[in-house]
Amino acid sequence: MNRQIDDVMALCCKISETRQIKAAVQNSAKGAAAAGGGAFVGGLLGGPPGIFIGGALGGAVGWWMTSGKFHPLHQIIMEMPPQQKMKLYSDVMAELGSLNWVDVAQLIWLVMGNSSLQMRVLTTLISFATKELGAKVEYASK
Repeated sequence: MNRQIDDVMALCCKISETRQIKAAVQNSAKGAAAAGGGAFVGGLLGGPPGIFIGGALGGAVGWWMTSGKFHPLHQIIMEMPPQQKMKLYSDVMAELGSLNWVDVAQLIWLVMGNSSLQMRVLTTLISFATKELGAKVEYASK
């Protein structure tokens, strides 16, 4: 991957670590499979009332499987596939504009030293996590 992209990913990781951002990526496919599977098995075993009961139990199991699994956002960023990293890079670069830097340390210093720019990158990160990753986000405000 391009050095500039790696620098921006490192910046995103630094900001998300500093703000202690955690995200729970909603895995709706697992929840839907559990609910549908429960309804199917319930229907096989109990007919129409079984569909209702199986769907309700399957939905509860699906909710339990997918809720509350928060992970540090910086960990999620580092594990993203290249196309998602490119999307995040594009979004952050729209905020950084024509900012020039020599290395990752300078980029982090420039952004962390400018509260307005830092807040814009933070907002971009949270927006990316909620819209692109479908995540629920928690963070400590500073």
